[in-house]
Amino acid sequence: MYKILIEEKLQEMLKKLYKKDKKRYDICMRKIEEIVNNPEQYKPLRHDMKNIRRVHIAKSFVLIFKVENDTVKFLDLDHHDKIYKK
Repeated sequence: MYKILIEEKLQEMLKKLYKKDKKRYDICMRKIEEIVNNPEQYKPLRHDMKNIRRVHIAKSFVLIFKVENDTVKFLDLDHHDKIYKK
């Protein structure tokens, strides 16, 4: 099993999400648990986002992360239309 590291910016987003939309927050947390068990099964991105993987949350939201040795580092969560433009 991998260690979990969540970027500070993403931690703040998750706190806000917990207050505003508990259902989506729970979905995100379950997905994070799934990812940590087998991160290699999720789609790797290409080009300038090489070494980053993604998973869809509730159709139009995307959680991006990368695997570094024995750690899964969660980077960002945003709408599909915005996350790749950051």
